[in-house]
Amino acid sequence: MNRSSWLADEPAWQRFVFAPSGNLRLPLQVESIGCNPNQEKINRPEGYPCYHWLQTEAGEGVLSYGQGSFTLARGSGVLLPPGIPHAYESMGEAKWATVYLTFGGEAAGAILSAFGIRESNFFRWEQDSPLAYFLGEMIENIGKGPDIFGLEASVNAYRFLGLLSKFGQVSNSSVTRNMEKLAPLLRWMENNYSNADIGLNDLAHVLNVSGRYLSQLFQNTFDLSPYAYLVQMRIHKAKEKLAADSLLTVAEVAHHTGFRDVSHFIATFRKHTGMTPQHFRKLH
Repeated sequence: MNRSSWLADEPAWQRFVFAPSGNLRLPLQVESIGCNPNQEKINRPEGYPCYHWLQTEAGEGVLSYGQGSFTLARGSGVLLPPGIPHAYESMGEAKWATVYLTFGGEAAGAILSAFGIRESNFFRWEQDSPLAYFLGEMIENIGKGPDIFGLEASVNAYRFLGLLSKFGQVSNSSVTRNMEKLAPLLRWMENNYSNADIGLNDLAHVLNVSGRYLSQLFQNTFDLSPYAYLVQMRIHKAKEKLAADSLLTVAEVAHHTGFRDVSHFIATFRKHTGMTPQHFRKLH
């Protein structure tokens, strides 16, 4: 299938959600994939719990996060990290057709880093690029046969990230430039989030900047403080551990994700997710 036939068919709204894969821990796990030929308005003040890729198939939309709003036209897309507040909607009265992919996994961050893909980047590509139709082809193939645990989808998601690294052209937005400045710190946070003693000065020291400058940079990029971003990262990691390892106690999860005591962890988890860690584990 090629891009022109994918659009000419004008597919109906589709969404595929994959069940957790039991004891099998995939380094890259697709949570959902789908298309929406008439994208509705979305507002997520708490962000999305997984990495979220969104691209335009037809029409135009506007995405808002941090301190800016950005146009997503045909042949463009954006990758949002977990837990980042954002909103998007169609521009004007015309329909906005989108395709999306959400994913996580124990090595998702490392895989993105290995491909040189920075989170919160805007990408553009040529109309004859494989990126133009790859996800549409994935959706069509998933509809043809069962992939209950998303094994084939996860393999294809890895291929998609490779294509994005190869053919995607990063847009020169102010948020992208800020992300380039923050990239070393975000990698550091990924490796050190379990340390409960991290403070603003420790974060600022990684980039050799003042705490005030770092706070402004995070506010302009994510509409969050540095510490709020770290807490959201810890909650995301806690979700992964709760779902992946049933032998870990809630107290152990709290300790491994940078919380000083279990009561503080439970209260923070409930604030961010609307449920207790125990309830979240039962659902997953």
